[in-house]
Amino acid sequence: MGKLVYTSNTKVNELFANYPPTVRKKMQFLRELVIEAAEETEGIDQLEETLKWGEPSFVTKHGSTLRMDWKEKEPNQVSMYFQCTSRLVETFRIVFEHTFQFEGNRAIVFQLNQKIPVLELKDCIKASLTYHKVKHLITLGI
Repeated sequence: MGKLVYTSNTKVNELFANYPPTVRKKMQFLRELVIEAAEETEGIDQLEETLKWGEPSFVTKHGSTLRMDWKEKEPNQVSMYFQCTSRLVETFRIVFEHTFQFEGNRAIVFQLNQKIPVLELKDCIKASLTYHKVKHLITLGI
């Protein structure tokens, strides 16, 4: 695999700086998992971190936008959002039915005090970052 070119909009760091400390820690962990998953994935040579709908978001050439955020109305959780019109969350529900908590067809939800299943989540992240290359596969390559 080649070297990943990672770019980040400075506004993302500003947003992270404004999260409460426990939220920032969890969000930073998720952010690092996305970057690691991209580095480990064949065919991903560029990862852009930006803001979409005011949320930290990751974009690749052949992927579906992956967003994540914390909301004050649900102060004890953070969520990783996937395009609701894709097959991503539908597939994650089948493959990881007892591993994750889901919100509709758009998100995986994590409690702030929850230990995140790293390998399984990386599989979900990789499927999202390569979605347009794997969407024809029954379980998106997972």
